[in-house]
Amino acid sequence: MLGRLLQPEIQSLVAARDFTQLRELFADWPPVDLADVIKDLPADERVTIFRVLPQALAADVFEYLEADDQEALLHSMGTETAAGILNEMSPDDRTALLEELPPEAVRRLIALLSPEERTIAQGLLGYPADSVGRLMTPDFLVIRAEWDVAHALTYVRERGRDSESLNVLYVTDEAGRLLDDIRIREFLLRPLDTPVRELMRDNVTSLMVFDDRELAVETFRRYDRTILPVTDTGGRLVGVVTADDVLDVAEEEATEDIQKLGGLEALDTPYMETSLGQMFKKRGTWLVVLFLGELLTATAMGYFQGELEKAVVLAVFLPLIISSGGNSGSQASTLIIRAMALREITLGDWWKVARREVVSGTMLGGLLGGVGFLRITAWALIFHSYGEHWLLIALTVGFSLVGVVLWGSLSGALLPFLLRRAGVDPATCSAPFVATLVDVTGLIIYFLTAAVLLRGTLL
Repeated sequence: MLGRLLQPEIQSLVAARDFTQLRELFADWPPVDLADVIKDLPADERVTIFRVLPQALAADVFEYLEADDQEALLHSMGTETAAGILNEMSPDDRTALLEELPPEAVRRLIALLSPEERTIAQGLLGYPADSVGRLMTPDFLVIRAEWDVAHALTYVRERGRDSESLNVLYVTDEAGRLLDDIRIREFLLRPLDTPVRELMRDNVTSLMVFDDRELAVETFRRYDRTILPVTDTGGRLVGVVTADDVLDVAEEEATEDIQKLGGLEALDTPYMETSLGQMFKKRGTWLVVLFLGELLTATAMGYFQGELEKAVVLAVFLPLIISSGGNSGSQASTLIIRAMALREITLGDWWKVARREVVSGTMLGGLLGGVGFLRITAWALIFHSYGEHWLLIALTVGFSLVGVVLWGSLSGALLPFLLRRAGVDPATCSAPFVATLVDVTGLIIYFLTAAVLLRGTLL
């Protein structure tokens, strides 16, 4: 907010090329607030400000910008300024930037790095795209079990400035294998001559470089950690992952699942940055699939056209039947997909879920069926609607709702299990997709129930 108020002043200082005043103005600003101001400025003014900022602050501010803004800035900057920022960036944030860029741009930017930083960048980019290895940073502190607390604290004072976090120190053996991670508070509360070995608990929680990012999110949540070590297949400590990176992954995964549940392909960019062509493609594909599915509903209605001609009153309740089944199926699929994402249930729980949904679907169907029955009864008695066979019509609607809601709940709950078993993301089982599936079967249940109960009267 403050940045927006001062934006005219900032622009006037840039225009006057009063770089000294700009440095003083930004000296005490948090990097995230400065990033908010910079992203609203014209491209040439952004570059000017980055040239004015101290290199370390410029790198911190740069990390808070969106990937598109970062790419545009690097393209506008001189080689020296871009190289300074890239070399100062945290390895994990730099990797997040590079993996969004085309290969040619990546090669050009990596060439600007120092030999040491280039080796780190190439190593992190060598891991699979959705792996923990892409999230980690190699900036951490390692100590030995044979040291004492005084030695460890001296080491922290000497080397800690280059570490991603000083909250945790990592104990390794001579081969670099991770033995334990110890919180810094343990060192601060113990006598200086206490051996590090006495602080070790030997129950370290760690990630592996090839673990999926979603596993990292779950591990952070489960163990309530802010930083976790990362090991290779040999147990050697190669990096650490911090909570801020994992939160970004959790946001991306949640956004993707929500978009899929809405019946469209997940967007690769923010809504306002997605082109109309991409939006058309992402939404149109699923709409066509759902439309083709709804054509089956039209086919089913055509098959029962004779029944509709004999008992036109059945058509009055079609929207009621179809929407109730679709709603119950959407509810069930949403609950199960979310439970799977939180690892509350696994594939082996499908039978337990099926039993629960049979019971709950029957109860919910009975509730809606009762409401439907009472509504038809009230209208028949008050307004004399639906003719002399109103009771049979009420029973038809009531029993149909029980069957349709039961089927919707059961199919909506089990479809995510089938998709997971087939190796497909359960979030693909979107609410519109389940509703379309249940629409067809709901019609069949409705007309079969009518054929049984209304035979010899209306049919």
